[in-house]
Amino acid sequence: MKAAQARVLLTGATGGIGQAMAQALVSGGASVMLAGRRDDTLKALARRIDPGAAHTVCQQADLLQPQGVASLAAAAAHWGCNVVVHAAGIPAFGPLQAIPARDMGAVLQTNLLAPMLLTQALLAHLCAQPQAQVICVGSALGRIGLPGYSVYSASKFGLRGFAEALRRELADTAVRVQYLGPRSTRTAFNSAGVDAYNQATGTAVDAPERVAGHLMALLASGAAERFIGFPETLAVRINGAVPSWLDGSFKTHRRTLAVLPST
Repeated sequence: MKAAQARVLLTGATGGIGQAMAQALVSGGASVMLAGRRDDTLKALARRIDPGAAHTVCQQADLLQPQGVASLAAAAAHWGCNVVVHAAGIPAFGPLQAIPARDMGAVLQTNLLAPMLLTQALLAHLCAQPQAQVICVGSALGRIGLPGYSVYSASKFGLRGFAEALRRELADTAVRVQYLGPRSTRTAFNSAGVDAYNQATGTAVDAPERVAGHLMALLASGAAERFIGFPETLAVRINGAVPSWLDGSFKTHRRTLAVLPST
């Protein structure tokens, strides 16, 4: 879909990647419904990226509450959205035994269940459009499980599986379901422990603007999946074909994890 034809519901709009995506979408000519928990932060973002308010509207919603999902879906359908970008998410990093059960639940609900429920709530509307797209913003960690990311990877593996299955389920409709898999990105999403882990393991870190550029490419192409960066794109292929081949590649990651604080 061309950006100028897109009316995009963007969740997590005020996050580090979300802000870059909002800017790229507006700059590309799309209309964007900025969704997030804080109305004041949403409005500040809208003023910055769209001073004339010609291409943005703001919709406050808490996607962890059933009423928040229902109200956002109703507002987006009334507004006429034809693209949904699921960019809202929260992190989890550290050894499994150090992550509280309540944090596991929050990660799975935010990163996986909320996108599923919002998509479900909007599906009838999207299927009635001449063309529509659902873009799940996941992670390379939705294809590659790394030490320290068992909970986060579970949420993103689940999101990728949801996108893949729904893509096939809707193959005879006008709705395309897609998955974007960034690698580590330079935002406040990363704790000091994650930054230290990335440095110790030689993990490349992208600017959020690069991720936003790949979102625009995915919107235009309609491709099923898009991963970002090398060697991550190669590792994704290997891990998808023969996962056990990579099992011995993470000694440095395990050793680093053992001496870093959990977050």
